[in-house]
Amino acid sequence: MSAVKTFRVCAPICLLVLAGCASSPPETVATRTEVCKASSEAEIAGLFDRWNQSLQTGDAKKVVANYAPKSVLLATVSNTPRLDAAQKQDYFEHFLENKPRGMIDSRTIELGCNTAVDAGLYTFAFGKTGATVKARYTYTYRWNGTQWLITSHHSSAMPEK
Repeated sequence: MSAVKTFRVCAPICLLVLAGCASSPPETVATRTEVCKASSEAEIAGLFDRWNQSLQTGDAKKVVANYAPKSVLLATVSNTPRLDAAQKQDYFEHFLENKPRGMIDSRTIELGCNTAVDAGLYTFAFGKTGATVKARYTYTYRWNGTQWLITSHHSSAMPEK
């Protein structure tokens, strides 16, 4: 077949193929179907109260129940990141010996879709020793469909005395 005949046969086919590509729908992008839980700053502030009340039980397991399975605790009096429930429980068993009670001094709360951040300053009073420690904190939370759980908790003593 001559080059001209090949062109006459192939050109319309190529144009149809190219036109088909141009008119094909774009790749489907997954749409977000997540339903955002309605929340408020008061609700998120109450999560610290829930956590603090679990401290008052003296039961490390009840404190750890506030944390998501995949979460991190960067505690005030430990150099070790606590990544799983057993590590968190170990930390709180020792922390609870001093009978801590936390009080929020100032906070900022940010709300997102099934997430929230509570960051600020708090003071811990220790019933066993009478000592107090001022610290900075950040709690991040995620709604798991049933309850809010802590996904990260960072606490560090204030550098100035």
